[in-house]
Amino acid sequence: MNLPRIGLDVTDKTSAATAVDSIMRAETRGVPMMWSTVGGVRPDAMTFFPAALARTNSIQLGTAIVPTYPRHPAALYSQAAAIYQMFPDRFRLGIGPSHRPTIETGFGLPMGKPLDHLREYLTVLRSLIDTGEAEFSGDYFQISVSGGQPAPMPLYISALRRNAFRLAGEAADGAISWLCPVQYLNETAIPAMREGAATAGRSNPRMVAHVPVVMSDNIETVRQIAQPVVGRYARLPFYANMFADAGYPVGADSTPTDALLDHLVVNGTADTIQQRLAAILETDIDELLVMLIPGDDFAGEEETLSRIVAELA
Repeated sequence: MNLPRIGLDVTDKTSAATAVDSIMRAETRGVPMMWSTVGGVRPDAMTFFPAALARTNSIQLGTAIVPTYPRHPAALYSQAAAIYQMFPDRFRLGIGPSHRPTIETGFGLPMGKPLDHLREYLTVLRSLIDTGEAEFSGDYFQISVSGGQPAPMPLYISALRRNAFRLAGEAADGAISWLCPVQYLNETAIPAMREGAATAGRSNPRMVAHVPVVMSDNIETVRQIAQPVVGRYARLPFYANMFADAGYPVGADSTPTDALLDHLVVNGTADTIQQRLAAILETDIDELLVMLIPGDDFAGEEETLSRIVAELA
């Protein structure tokens, strides 16, 4: 599978139709890759992706990420294998545990130890993807299934902190970060992932870095637009701990500091944004997942950012 080095987030998931339309627009503009979050009660990317793939020719799609707790690994394999069989080499699967407020409060599901759960889920899903069958007995899953077919798609996990990145190195094809500062990824996350790969005797997996973008060169405007989005994550313990690890602890009221926003969010003129994204790609990061945080001209900003991504592809 020829993997691109940059792609866009599907920003408009108002409905499955708008998500598919955004993917189609992206392909016409030369964007090589689109990613979509999955979860809650929004339209499900595992369902609308096949419609988008059928209506496009070359754009690749990936999940970032499918929460593991609400969806049994055998059920997710069945969905993913169907997409792979119809559209080989155009789909990547990303999985992760999500967050306690979503899983325990929203869905009423006990999380236990998220990293242990993810390790077992990854083990089962990897077996199914590689062989079409799985025999496993652990703390979270007891599985004996067969009769499937190999579906060798790339399999990624979400990661925020060192141990999760190490797991990605040990057993996944890559890690998908979300709102992780670039410096933290290069100095902490990538070394941890490579340590895990070395321990397991594997080649280095791929680092996919999520990069938020605000199309403005006014720093106060950028902070005003980005703060509510980053702030939603800063209130989640997993993210607050990661920001602290990265040297940008959130405030006492769980709000992101200006220093965090200024480091995390790429902004400026179109030329400046292109230069800053290109500079990130000069580091050890393999691929960028670029997310537009829109201002007051979503359509125009999406078009401009799509052009930038296409030129960097």
